[in-house]
Amino acid sequence: MPAGYDGDEVATALAAQLRTVTFADQPADAVTALLIDRVADWAEQRGWRVYRRAASVVRLPPPMDHQHSVLDVAVARPAGLPLAIEVDHGSRKRTVDKLIAEAAAGRIPILVRWGGRKATAPAAPVRLIAIDVDQHAGGRFSRSALRPPAHSVPLPAPGPSDGVENQGAAAPLPLDF
Repeated sequence: MPAGYDGDEVATALAAQLRTVTFADQPADAVTALLIDRVADWAEQRGWRVYRRAASVVRLPPPMDHQHSVLDVAVARPAGLPLAIEVDHGSRKRTVDKLIAEAAAGRIPILVRWGGRKATAPAAPVRLIAIDVDQHAGGRFSRSALRPPAHSVPLPAPGPSDGVENQGAAAPLPLDF
């Protein structure tokens, strides 16, 4: 990982912000929009530049391969690598592939996956923030502030000799709550 990589710290801070999100009886599109708004607000509060629906390095599949895919939120930071953030309800391989391509381009990839079932961690270096919600009849969703964390995975300590956090980590850490 590049010097100054702070992907784990950034993902942990964003997860803490998203832990406070609550909503009741919302359709999937509204939940996704709410989470995108919270991600953007979190980044703006830190004084970072936020770009919604920013062009990705990945092109769309044919016949639209002359256009780029988009990221839900891209963040430029004065000190630190840029962030590429996707908010998703499903488990689309294309979303993970897009974030891996963003990482190869020098960005910290973060997937905010929300839903009612346990999220599987995507391939490294993508950082996963899993948000557990309740699904109701008719495709409606709710999340209560009283929800306890499903489980937490502590971030590993820096290696004994390199001083770089998570260098060589085999897989991203799910930040479930």
